[in-house]
Amino acid sequence: MKVVFLQDVKGQGKKGEIKEISEGYANNFLIPRKLAAPATTGVVNTLAQQKQAELKRKEQEKADAQALGDKMKEMTVKVTAKAGEGGRLFGAVSTKQVAEALEKQFKLKIDKRKMLLDDAIRSLGVTKVPVKLHQEVTTTLNVHVVEE
Repeated sequence: MKVVFLQDVKGQGKKGEIKEISEGYANNFLIPRKLAAPATTGVVNTLAQQKQAELKRKEQEKADAQALGDKMKEMTVKVTAKAGEGGRLFGAVSTKQVAEALEKQFKLKIDKRKMLLDDAIRSLGVTKVPVKLHQEVTTTLNVHVVEE
């Protein structure tokens, strides 16, 4: 019996796949638990439309992330911190502080975990911080640390 998986089933198939499954397993386990549906032409067509809509949505997300990345490349976020002699900071500027400053100055809410900063910023001046906006879109943000 051909079925369309509505959810991932370990060892059998992933959501959206069409597979040939034994009739007893399909009728007694998969279909009653809404894990799969019989592969009729209507269900297959609906599945194709859902895949098309999902693909379109992912492309739109990528395009939005690309546009935001281009906008962020021109931005310079100003963060103030206490500093000693020689431009050394007391403490450090973390991604959390950069995210808060970005939201305050440009009204952009970027999660601090998306900032790929290896180590906290420990000196005055401009630092380029890589930001991963999407799986395929990474941009840089200029962070200007000034003395308080």
